Amino acid sequence: MLVGMRLADITVPDTAACRAALETAEAYCSPSLLNHSVRAYLWAAAYAQARDIAFDAELLYVSSMFHDIGLVAEFDSHTVPFEEAGGHVAWVFAAGAGWPVERRRRASEVVVRHMWAEVDVAADPEGHLLELSTGLDISGRRPEDWPAGLRAEVLERHPRLEIGKEFAACIKAQGERKPESLAGEFVRNGVVGRIQANPLDR
Repeated sequence: MLVGMRLADITVPDTAACRAALETAEAYCSPSLLNHSVRAYLWAAAYAQARDIAFDAELLYVSSMFHDIGLVAEFDSHTVPFEEAGGHVAWVFAAGAGWPVERRRRASEVVVRHMWAEVDVAADPEGHLLELSTGLDISGRRPEDWPAGLRAEVLERHPRLEIGKEFAACIKAQGERKPESLAGEFVRNGVVGRIQANPLDR
């Protein structure tokens, strides 16, 4: 791990698609959920850069902005899990951005796979990174994998606000309405308690 890594060291892509994805997230996400989405990218990119994991920064950034969009009222689905709903939004957004079909499919995959227990880094580096980064940000998993100084800097720039309370309520609602979904499994396995005990909130 690069102990001295700082926020300024993290590669943040500045493309038309990334700017539009952030603008879309700003339009639909609460301040807490928006900051969570930004941090999800930053944690993921920092982890990758420190370990020389090659990744597509634009794909990861766009997927980060949409990975929880299925939780917001406008895109909440009553028929599919929230990560699948978010994957559909990512596909449609990518089509509007002019991405080829295969790249649209990848954006959708990364969003869906962030809820998996594990994603193979060799097969899907972006999905692997987003699964790890959201695990840190929501349930406080493996904080030692990121330097304390970097964690403090990211949290100061993009504060957590009410993400713990908001996300716990959202995941409980998803689990109740869709008990066979991964959200339902997470709730049964105690994710709400892990959210409440997240060391990033201490």
